[in-house]
Amino acid sequence: MELDFLRTHIHQIICLTDEEFEHAASFFTRRKYKKHQYIIQAGDVASQEHFVVKGIVKSSYTDHEGKEYILQLAMEEWWFSDPNAFNTGMPATLNVDCIEDTETLSISFDNKEKLCASSRKMEYFFRKKYTTGNMALQKRVLALLSNNASERYKQWLNQYPSLHKRISKTLIASYLGVTRETLSRLSL
Repeated sequence: MELDFLRTHIHQIICLTDEEFEHAASFFTRRKYKKHQYIIQAGDVASQEHFVVKGIVKSSYTDHEGKEYILQLAMEEWWFSDPNAFNTGMPATLNVDCIEDTETLSISFDNKEKLCASSRKMEYFFRKKYTTGNMALQKRVLALLSNNASERYKQWLNQYPSLHKRISKTLIASYLGVTRETLSRLSL
């Protein structure tokens, strides 16, 4: 089941033969997490990149005053990690925890490197995913800098129509950089 989901996801960008997919799949590990369980905690080594098969996770940063900033909400068919920690081996600066019971397919940094070295198709796949992720991040930052709260909320609803039914208004507000009260006024 999980591997079929991954294969369908990969095939949106590249086509792999059965043999090529079996080779790629051998680099991944199935993992299951409970609601509220941390997958990555700030200060820890974050040596895995995850593909969400089922569930929702939030990636956040907590400042020295204890205020949480949500950087990403990742649901099925999304990838997440602490990119800096994953790629450099430095301690994680992000916390990633489960909003729902979650299942992932994870790949270590070393296995990703080996997979990309052994398969030009998978190297291309990961490059395309990386580029798409960077474009989404740029779009999000620009929206935070230039759009008012109402515009950010409308954009979020258009981009993620199914997500707002699965997460709390408090999390949506935090993701959008507004208070819960402001979000309540916007969603009337």
